[in-house]
Amino acid sequence: MGDPVQTTRNSKPRVLVVDDHPMVREGIRSMLAGELDAWAEAGTGQEALQRLLDLKPDLVLLDVQLPDMDGLTVLQRIKTLSPTTSVLIVTMHDNPGYVQQAVKLGAAGYVLKGISRRELLAAVRAVCEGEAVIEPSLLKRLLGEVTAESGSRTASGDTPEPLTRVEREVLVRLTQGLTNREIAEQLRWSHGTVKKYVQRILEKLQVSDRTQAAVEAVRRGLVG
Repeated sequence: MGDPVQTTRNSKPRVLVVDDHPMVREGIRSMLAGELDAWAEAGTGQEALQRLLDLKPDLVLLDVQLPDMDGLTVLQRIKTLSPTTSVLIVTMHDNPGYVQQAVKLGAAGYVLKGISRRELLAAVRAVCEGEAVIEPSLLKRLLGEVTAESGSRTASGDTPEPLTRVEREVLVRLTQGLTNREIAEQLRWSHGTVKKYVQRILEKLQVSDRTQAAVEAVRRGLVG
């Protein structure tokens, strides 16, 4: 079963699901059954923004393809209207460019439709705990593009403040798309210890989220 889904306030989350297909919304609702404090759904961007004001959700699960508005525009408006609301993109679009743009606009995560209930719960749980989650296959492709763009540039491996050996071990796992819980399981650490190391890495790399940390790691040649 795993741990229950909880927000940083240690309560079940209020969730808004935005997708133009009723069957998709119902499927997600079924997968998250028993894990939510409140639930709302919307089939258009405009409806989503109204539901946002009504429900004041902790989390929005958002498709990027909607009939009336571009999903990334909806994301931007959500973050403007409710900065503390986390947004997890759930979509069929597997273009790494969408991932980069979504993260820049404030998305806390990006996963593909068709993931299992266990994977969706893990992503929702991580985002509700303040983490960022990117589908590992998408993150791998994104980092591959970064590597190609870097081309023949020499990677110095330098950061304003050098990473320790242990921090590099954690950074490698960030580039693999692992959540804090998964890293904690691999290294046999507490969840809190992993969070502290991730925060140190973000500070040393001078970035604000895990995806940027992974990109910087590849650009600077910090991981093999």
